[in-house]
Amino acid sequence: MPKPVVPEGKRRRRRPTKSGTVLSEELIVETALRMLREHGSAGLTARRLGLALDADPSTLYRYFRGMDDLTLAIGDALIGQALDGWRRTGDWRADLRSFGLRVHAAYVEHPQAAVLTASRVSGRSSEITADEAVLDVLRTAGFPLPEAVRVYHAFIDTTLGLAALDAASLALPADSLRSDEEMWRSTYARLPAATHPRIAEAAPLLATRMVTSAYPTALEMLLDSAQARLDACREA
Repeated sequence: MPKPVVPEGKRRRRRPTKSGTVLSEELIVETALRMLREHGSAGLTARRLGLALDADPSTLYRYFRGMDDLTLAIGDALIGQALDGWRRTGDWRADLRSFGLRVHAAYVEHPQAAVLTASRVSGRSSEITADEAVLDVLRTAGFPLPEAVRVYHAFIDTTLGLAALDAASLALPADSLRSDEEMWRSTYARLPAATHPRIAEAAPLLATRMVTSAYPTALEMLLDSAQARLDACREA
């Protein structure tokens, strides 16, 4: 069975590491994020993390039940970054738009961590705060409970799903990413109109748009659909 996580108060009374660093859950997560950015998920191990922190790897288990627990904390930290500085205005569309864009940006800023955590459910404080806030935005706007949950589900999954997709591209080796982006010009733009008329007519636009994130457009479409559902509920 996994060892129980040591309560926060007892962790703080621990002596600093040899280099004078006082460990904390926040410091461990920040270091793990840096290691993911520099080495990818394969480079994040308890041994390497311990070396980076100048601490015995076993010390990490005073803070986390295992590496999977650390993964959940990393995902929660990304949500926390999105929440930091986000303020509600009372306009439900503006509030969901700004928060969605902040979440997407936080994940794309840490692509390796995003790929690792976007599909996870941590049950940690920032995630819970975000979920409560999104549901409250929708309920305060007047969405009936079933519709609020429906829109919440679509909003969260669209945001995290496209963040993971965009992050996966950014996590590719630079040569692979350039090759994928160039494909729209080197292959699609050269398809003849006689055999592929729709691709041929759209090729210039595809070459420009397909190398950017679809999230802002998808978010607006989702908000438009939610607005239509809200209007229909009010008219019923």
